[in-house]
Amino acid sequence: MRLFLLILTLFTFTNTSAQLTEEQFPYYELPEYPETYTAGTMAARMVDALGFRYYWATEDLKGSDLAYMPSDDVRSTGETVDHILDLSYVILNSTLKQQNGKNDYSEMDLYDKRKQTLINLKTAADILRVSDDISQFKILFGEREIPFWNNVNGPISDAIWHCGQIASFRRSSGNPINPNVNHFMGTVKQ
Repeated sequence: MRLFLLILTLFTFTNTSAQLTEEQFPYYELPEYPETYTAGTMAARMVDALGFRYYWATEDLKGSDLAYMPSDDVRSTGETVDHILDLSYVILNSTLKQQNGKNDYSEMDLYDKRKQTLINLKTAADILRVSDDISQFKILFGEREIPFWNNVNGPISDAIWHCGQIASFRRSSGNPINPNVNHFMGTVKQ
């Protein structure tokens, strides 16, 4: 019994410690912008901006926030988080030149979904940032190869839209975004 309690205590401490380091997730603040303007740096900055908005739209969401939906014909905040995770995989997979497929998030909690989404976006942005030719990063669905342009008006724009939706929903459910976040500058006032 003592061993069980010790293991349970260690698990709880480890889980709590992991959650306390969320500001170490990518996009607590926007990275410095590059000195040069290229297709790659511009695309990377769009993904970085998405990552920053997502970080703060989903920071400190509660169960009641995740369940919130203003009407029966829209996704809940939790379903929207899943959708953005899907979109982050489409963005990432194009930069890795990998096929897109179905993803199963049934074993993931919000912490894991946030972490994976932010890592996906950071990885994609880092690849784009150093690329001289972003036309090579096609969206792959089976036999279809869709140009990178569609990442801009598709998954990137869609995910930014949904970050705003989460921000609005959480305000409606009584848990607004941290007022110290400056989306224009990509910083957080301390």
